[in-house]
Amino acid sequence: MDLDMLNMFVIAGGTLAIPILAFVASFLLWPSALIRIYYWYWRRALGMQVRYANYDDYQFCYSYRGRPGFRPSILMLHGFSAHKDMWLSIVKFLPKNLHLVCVDMPGHEGTTRSDLDDYSISGQAKRIHQFVECIKLNRKPFHLVGTSMGGNVAGVYAAQYPEDICSLTLICPAGLPSATDSKFIKQLRELQESKRIDRIPLIPSTPEEMADMLKLCSYVRFKVPQQILQGLVDVRIPHNEFYRKLFLEIVDEKSRHSLHENMSKIKAPTQVIWGKQDQVLDVSGASVLASAIPDCHVYILENCGHSVVVERPRKTANLILEFLALLHSIDNNKKQA
Repeated sequence: MDLDMLNMFVIAGGTLAIPILAFVASFLLWPSALIRIYYWYWRRALGMQVRYANYDDYQFCYSYRGRPGFRPSILMLHGFSAHKDMWLSIVKFLPKNLHLVCVDMPGHEGTTRSDLDDYSISGQAKRIHQFVECIKLNRKPFHLVGTSMGGNVAGVYAAQYPEDICSLTLICPAGLPSATDSKFIKQLRELQESKRIDRIPLIPSTPEEMADMLKLCSYVRFKVPQQILQGLVDVRIPHNEFYRKLFLEIVDEKSRHSLHENMSKIKAPTQVIWGKQDQVLDVSGASVLASAIPDCHVYILENCGHSVVVERPRKTANLILEFLALLHSIDNNKKQA
């Protein structure tokens, strides 16, 4: 092998070694940075663009793909302590010509966080309405999707702003009373009795608590490396004080059963998707909604927990698309009749 060939291999090996070493260093030393890069890359790969919208001095952060067309736009509201990127696993299975909007809920990620803001479910619904008006999403009625806390907000939004939406998907929504206590509710009661309410299972501050939270939220057991658990915790710790304040707000009497109090006012065709093994919010809530909302379509997913969006993204995307296709077919039949 001549000297030039040897130099070429050395240069090539060095070029490959740099990104590999950078990845290993990030994984070991700055796992939270690696997680942020991961979401950034996934957004770009799926064609989601991040934008900001302002309502007076309040800023909303959101991502979107596509443009409004003949099919309804879809607005997605994430759950407690999550962010807009949690929907990427579902976005992957949705057509690229659909207009999708994923917004950071009030106080989360890139959306304004203020001690003066109203974080009750009704207050959050009002903020989302401001966002909708900011980006003129309600020029035509849109399809609204919400999960967990976001499902509670979505249901209240549908009841309070019925002219804005054409249809609704609620995924394991909060805001309902249940005859059966979930594992999470039992844990909360035990913490309340022992006066350790500061240790809320959905607000982890150590890798071990993060692992416990993932087990609580998922039926599928994900094998998550210790470094990634540490990264997930590192990303959340600066926000934990806000999450505690928000949690106490949404479990307060004013918000605890907001969806239940508003469900009889929901007139839009509604789809309910729930994991049968949900340990956070009991699946019996699905029948509560079905009995109160006319034209309610319920889907219970076997071998699935609270994190439906993560555990069954393809199935969830397909159910939403099938629901929208069904409504479109019904609408066409009415026009032809």
